[in-house]
Parts: sequence; structure tokens; C-alpha cells
Amino acid sequence: MPYSTSAEPPHGKYHYHLAASYIAKSRPFDPQTHLFQFNPYNRLSQPPKSTKRPKSSRPESGQDAFFISQLGPSPSSGEVALGVADGVGGWMDSGVDPADFSHAFCDYMAASAASSNPHPLTARQLMQKGYEAVCHDQSIKAGGSTAIVGLLTSNGKLEVANLGDSGFILLRLNGVHASSEPQTHAFNTPYQLSVVPPSMLLRAAAFGGAQLMDQPRDAEVTRHGLKHGDVVVFASDGLWDNLFEGDILRIVSGVMKQKGVWRVNGEKGCVVEEDIKGLTRVEGEKEVTLQGMLATEIVKAAKQASMDPKLDGPFAKEVKKYYPHEVWRGGKEDDICVVVVVVEEEGGGRVVKAKL
Repeated sequence: MPYSTSAEPPHGKYHYHLAASYIAKSRPFDPQTHLFQFNPYNRLSQPPKSTKRPKSSRPESGQDAFFISQLGPSPSSGEVALGVADGVGGWMDSGVDPADFSHAFCDYMAASAASSNPHPLTARQLMQKGYEAVCHDQSIKAGGSTAIVGLLTSNGKLEVANLGDSGFILLRLNGVHASSEPQTHAFNTPYQLSVVPPSMLLRAAAFGGAQLMDQPRDAEVTRHGLKHGDVVVFASDGLWDNLFEGDILRIVSGVMKQKGVWRVNGEKGCVVEEDIKGLTRVEGEKEVTLQGMLATEIVKAAKQASMDPKLDGPFAKEVKKYYPHEVWRGGKEDDICVVVVVVEEEGGGRVVKAKL
């Protein structure tokens, strides 16, 4: 599969501040409840890494799932793995809960990331480990999911493996620095990892059909150099189908400027605040961090857009492109899951010229 890079020479040690926000399409969104703020030093605040979570303890993200985990056994390394998986809803027609695949897949990837020693472990290898674990899980008879997996290293590198129509965007000083392209077989038919029962495979072969069974090796891999003050957003298609890149940039820029992280400094152009620890430190579950505010503001906007019957979003425009005679107005109601990364570099805060 294609490989691309936007890498730049790293400088000091990097630290990453992460939060996730999410909501199932059938539920009202509560920014205080539907928020997870990652703290690598507090295992009690993290999703379990050793076994699959029971359904009752899953976040209210519907068929979407996510994970955030330290990379390797030591949280002091500062290296992090993260990902989003979107269960394929079509399996419901076969009596299968798509959430079983996506949530187990993320739990297995989190466990593999936390126990990876020695690394390096690539993003595609982590996706492969999670997929193999799901395939060997006897409780999962069938299902499928898209996947996007990222690795954040202490030298300021981001590696992404993306399979399907979840995706990411890298924002830097009021601009889009990099973003992913969806992988699809056809309109609204993304690449997907699958567990297909033998009986279904035989039936498909007998009638000349086929099941979509893409592999982690089909994921597109990209690498990017990060800078102090960057914001990275990973999300399921519930975000990308309802908000344009410009919408996401506007939301992120608004929060970053409100908090003084991205600010205009006279003739010097746009400056990233050097010390952002006070905004990103996870003090308690009720204290919302900068990354938590970014995640919840993005999900809130996507949720509102998904329920707007008049404002056409990206999905509506795609429908008109491929099916010009179809009538589709407004947003697309769906599960929404977002993971936000705020990048901090030791000795950061360099002056960068940019337009706000």
C-alpha cells in the first residue's frame, strides 16, 4: 500500500495529552459524561488492557470504539498508542452486534500496545495483533470494523495506519497540515476487517458473491513530524460525514485561541504558548483539560450537524455526487467517536509566522 510522509526534524522530548469524546447516535450528548481523559500514571482511569470489557462497562459510543494506551510497559516513556474502530452496521442484518467486534478489537490493541517490549512496534503491526486476537476469540463469531491506529513517539513522530473511512487530521497554527483519505470499495462501502463464519463464506461462493475481508496489510501508512502546539484528531466517520475539515479547524482554532495557546504576537506572527502544562494536566475526573474541551466541542458540533435536516454536510454532498437523482438533505445520524491529541515539546513555544 502507499506510504507517505510529512516528517520534519525533531527537537526536544515530546509529551502527548489525549482525551476522547463519543456518543451513540440514539443518545443525547453530555460533554461531562461522554468524556475520557487519558492519564498514563493512573491505570484506574483507563480502559482495561488485559481482557475485554463486559458490555455494561463500555462507553456510550455505540458501534464505535476507541483505545488510548501507553506504548510499552513504562508510562515514563511518554509514548502512546491510540485508535478508533467503527463496527460495520451491516452485520446487524445477520443478527450480529457490530459493537462486539469493534470494542474487543480496541481492547486487544490496547493490551498489545501496553505490553509491547521491546518495541518498536509499527501501527500496522499493532492493527494486525488486534485483528488476530479478535479472529481467535471464540465469543466473536462474526463482525467487521474499519480501523485507524496511531503511534506517538518521544522524538515527535506520528505513525498512522488507516483502513477504511475513519480518519485523522493534523492541525497546526490555524491550518490543516495533513489529513487522511478514506479507503472505499464503492460509495459508503469502506475497507474493513472482518470475521466471517465458514457457512457464510460457502453460501457466498455458491451464489457467486463475496465477503469484504480486507487485511491490516491493506491499511495506508503515513508518518508525520509533530511540533509544539499541534492538535491531532482521530475519529470515526460519524465526524467526517457531518463536518468538513474547515469546520473542525474553526472549532479547534476557537478553543486554542480562547485558551491562549495559539495567539498573535505583533510582528512575530502566530506564537504557540510555551508552557501548556496547566491546561493539559489531568487533575481529576471533573476537571476538563484543554484536550478534553477540544474533544467535546468537536463531538458536540458533529452531533448537532448530524441531526440538522437542512444543512448539507460531507455525506450529503457525496450522495449528490454519486447519485444525483437521490434526495438526501442535512446531516447523517451516526455514532461519533473522537480522540484528540495536544502535542507538547520540551522547550517549545517557538515563534511561527501564520495567519489567524
